[in-house]
Formats: sequence, structure tokens, C-alpha cells
Amino acid sequence: MRSRLAPLAVAGLLTLALTACGGDDEGGAKSASPEEAMASAKTALDETSGVAITLSTDDLPDGVTGILEADGIGTHAPAFEGSIDVSIAAGQFQVPVVAVDGKVFAELPLSPGMQEVDPGEYGAPDPAQLMSPDKGFSSLLAATTDLEKGDSIRGGEGNKEIFTEYSGTVPGTVVKFIIPGSTGDFDATYTVSDSGELRTAVLTGEFYEGEDSMTYTLEFDDYGTEKDITAP
Repeated sequence: MRSRLAPLAVAGLLTLALTACGGDDEGGAKSASPEEAMASAKTALDETSGVAITLSTDDLPDGVTGILEADGIGTHAPAFEGSIDVSIAAGQFQVPVVAVDGKVFAELPLSPGMQEVDPGEYGAPDPAQLMSPDKGFSSLLAATTDLEKGDSIRGGEGNKEIFTEYSGTVPGTVVKFIIPGSTGDFDATYTVSDSGELRTAVLTGEFYEGEDSMTYTLEFDDYGTEKDITAP
């Protein structure tokens, strides 16, 4: 009798272990509806003290004055400090930027020190505005329609986090706050962590009116960053 029960007990323990492991992948963001996941991700971005932000593209249309890459820290002061790579008629330049108190300062090529600039001249918004709950990155989440939940995978440090993908459509009237020349609808794909944090957003559409469709990738990291950003 014992010899027969032992294998059954082992099989039962293995089944429970496998079920428990599988349960981890079903938790967090994966168990939430797409709407709930977007609401949670918006709240996390709106309530964090600061976050590291990267925006990049590999397919900016030729001849367009626009952003190739942006990298920096955004806070809810609101403020931003980092650098923006821009493409203009004279070439491509990396420009250090500080945005705070409704003003944007940049160290332009061939110009000494920081000076106040109009970011609209470079096809960019006020970078500090990107942390706004109404006109910043988180507003994309609230405006996304036709939401669908995709796959969940493990990742992050030590492969301890679960990331779930969501896709949908965002109107250009909302994307315009991020890239002022945006028009038409945009395909959006988001990656949300099991803790409810937006980690990536991939947007594809007509960012610069009259130009070909292109893709911008946004990455968010280091939620809870604290940084005192002041005007130069």
C-alpha cells in the first residue's frame, strides 16, 4: 500500500507546485481588464515623484525638423532635465534641456550656455508638460480605445517581474500634446508591469503632418525618482 501511495503523493505535490508557479503568471496586471490596467498605469505615472523617460525613433522622415531621441528625468513640479536629439536643416544635434516654471532652457549648438527657447520651433512640446495628467504621457492611456490584452512574460531584474502587453488606438488630438505635429489615429502598444507601472509605449502614426507614418518608442524607469530641477 505504501509503495503505491508514495508515487501518488509525489505526483500530487508536483501538480500543486506547477499550479502555484502558473498562478504567478496569472496575477498582477494579467488578471486586470485592459481598462483597469490602463487606469492603474495612469495613476502610477501621475502619482510618482519622478521617473526616467526615454523617447526614440529610427525612422524620422528625411528633411523633417523633429525629435530623434530624448532622455531625462521628469517630475511633477512639473519639470524636466535631460537632453534632446533634434534633426533640423543644419544637421542633427544633441541639446541639453531644462524645463521648469513654464519656461524651457536649452544649450543650442554654437551658442554659449543655456538660453530660453521655444520648443515648438523644433517640433517639440514643453518637456515639463509631458508629466501632466491631462496633456502628458499618462493622458495617452486614458484616451486609448479598442483595447486588447496581449501576452504576459517575465522580465526585469532577476526575471522577477511580469509584464503584460496591451494594444489599442489613440487619437492624434491627444498624441499632439506629445509631438505637436501629430494627426490622425495612432496604433499604440503598451507594456505594463504586474505592479501597475507603464514601462514602454510604442506609438505608430503620422507624427509630422504630411509625412510618412513612423514609430516612437517611449520607455519609463526608476519610478519614485526625486530630483530638484531648477532654472539655469
